[in-house]
Amino acid sequence: MVRVKYGAPRHRKKVRYFKRARGFRGGRSKLWRTVQESVVRAWAYAYRDRRQKKRQFRRLWILRINAASRMRGLRYSAFIDGLKKAGVDLNRKELSQLAIHEPGAFDALVEEAKAARP
Repeated sequence: MVRVKYGAPRHRKKVRYFKRARGFRGGRSKLWRTVQESVVRAWAYAYRDRRQKKRQFRRLWILRINAASRMRGLRYSAFIDGLKKAGVDLNRKELSQLAIHEPGAFDALVEEAKAARP
């Protein structure tokens, strides 16, 4: 029986992993076993953080809307409730953009939300 060592495919695999580990510090980009562990862990973090990014942006938008609506005398929850009752259908990203870039339009929305609440 001939001994098989998988020379070329194994080398290709290593090259792929080392390419992905470029920019890592120290042994994390130089030592095969450490490179493997680092790259797999990096993939896990990337997978997790693609989901967390969405949550973090929503939190940021809510913070901005809350700050802008409180400056105009309305809590965030009351503002959102008023918008729902008024039939305004804007998502939090759009509301955040309005609060930052078009304060006049946001003022109008706050007034509309105040009027819709009892």
